[in-house]
Amino acid sequence: MSSDKEKLEILLKRVDELVLILGGIVGDLKEVAAALKSMAVQQITQPPRPSIPSPPPLSIPHIPERSKAIEDIKTMFPEDLENLLSFEEKEDSVIIKPRQFLGSDNFSKIASIVRGAGGDYVSAGKASHFRVPKAKT
Repeated sequence: MSSDKEKLEILLKRVDELVLILGGIVGDLKEVAAALKSMAVQQITQPPRPSIPSPPPLSIPHIPERSKAIEDIKTMFPEDLENLLSFEEKEDSVIIKPRQFLGSDNFSKIASIVRGAGGDYVSAGKASHFRVPKAKT
């Protein structure tokens, strides 16, 4: 039994040591929390100062303007889709009309390309068409 009593005393000493260590950790955590709260209050009451000066804005070189012509629009379409369409240049836009029934898959592909070029679909019955503005690019 004396062996059990010795083991118990050793364990109690270790528990006491751990309690002291944990007490020290609690104290340290309280100090860190107080410091963080103090820093947070300072940041709220004072506007932050930039540590690194911001670089001047980049200047973008001027690219000469040009309008979208039929050939520019045609190059956006794969050959198989281009063959399904007719292209007509108007004063302010390029009109794209289907030569035959497109089906939903081809229609959605064409509509996606037209939207990507800044154009839209004009629903007008038999006169329905896609329109891409010749706005400056």
